[in-house]
Amino acid sequence: MKLLSCVLLAIFARCTVAIYSANSDVIELTDDNFSENVLQSDEIWVVEFYAPWCGHCQRFAPEYSKAAKALKGVVKVAAIDADKYPSFAGRYGVQGFPTVKIFVDKNKPQDFSGDRSAIGVTDEVVKAVKNKITAQLQGVPYGSTKSSKKSSSGDDVVELTDSNFDKLVLNSDDIWLVEFFAPWCGHCKNLAPHWSAAASELKGKVKLGALDATVHSAKAQEFNIRGYPTIKFFPSGTSSSSAAEEYTGGRTSSDIVSWALQKHQENVPPPDIIEIVNEETFKGGCEEHALCVVSVLPHILDCQASCRNEYLNTLRSLGDKFKQKLWGWLWAEAGKQPELESTLEIGGFGYPALAVLNVKKMKYSILRGSFSEEGIREFLRDLSYGRGTTAPVKGAALPEIQGTESWDGKDGELPAADDIDLSDVELDELPIKQEL
Repeated sequence: MKLLSCVLLAIFARCTVAIYSANSDVIELTDDNFSENVLQSDEIWVVEFYAPWCGHCQRFAPEYSKAAKALKGVVKVAAIDADKYPSFAGRYGVQGFPTVKIFVDKNKPQDFSGDRSAIGVTDEVVKAVKNKITAQLQGVPYGSTKSSKKSSSGDDVVELTDSNFDKLVLNSDDIWLVEFFAPWCGHCKNLAPHWSAAASELKGKVKLGALDATVHSAKAQEFNIRGYPTIKFFPSGTSSSSAAEEYTGGRTSSDIVSWALQKHQENVPPPDIIEIVNEETFKGGCEEHALCVVSVLPHILDCQASCRNEYLNTLRSLGDKFKQKLWGWLWAEAGKQPELESTLEIGGFGYPALAVLNVKKMKYSILRGSFSEEGIREFLRDLSYGRGTTAPVKGAALPEIQGTESWDGKDGELPAADDIDLSDVELDELPIKQEL
């Protein structure tokens, strides 16, 4: 009968069953003791607002209990059944369960937004404790020493932590500038608006991050941070802390942007010189770039492997010199892509030949000079300055690309006489040697 009553209450009145046992380190709060324990105390309190019928609350309870045990003697960890005691839940705008708030500033508790795990809770609490200590060292109210990056840097500066640093910076292909700062540091506060402006201007080229070294001390120690702000440069593909470089530029946004763009140019890898073997390779090289440089090289029987590799090496060298332009670089063997040659009007006057295609504008320009590093470089330089001569693509449509086998890197070979099949050739079709 008692069980049936509870079931009925759970359906119609949400029968309240405590999700924390009596021997748990989580302190149970009520409307009667909330103010005295939490609001009138000098201690930091972490409070979970829950409902016993809430599945998320039930799953969170073991992790929250672990956090309470780990934080015992450091801060107070508590929970209140907001279904049974709704007044404080309403006062603090609780609209879902579980909701966790950290009461450092008792008038404005901060929302917990970390992982619903013991580590997630303890990390946020330790951060709050450190911020309170910093505020007390400065003799200012808690909250006025929060990260200057959060308040003034904007969304383009990435907030880095001990837990996300390796994933975002060390294990990525992006180029990074990272500022290690302290919230109380005057120089850091002066740098903040410049760092923010530089992050916006460099978006898509160099990422700018900021790490509060007073909170995320593990990374600060790893990079031997001795003063604030300290700025480190991380080249593309950095995989260890030893690859980090010291920033040597100025502290204005223009200084930061100029220094970073120079590094960006140095660290951008040269583009691949891609053979056109199907529609995908052609469109990937041309449609995804502002311009694409298309070369048609002699047939392998007219220019064997060593000869072809010389041409490809010339193109690679030029790709490296113009890599900051982020163009696409493609090549095809003479005769394999007839429609492409016809569309760009290259190849008819000999090979190798080269043209530059702008897919968005459907215009192209032909190399009229020599197919050499100097000749191509001068041609591309003129184009980049808007001095080249262009023509519209016929029909304003891209050519059809034939599916072909990619070059195997070897010399070409003529078919052996035994491999030539003459079974379908009529005798009267064969050329007859005329007698003089």
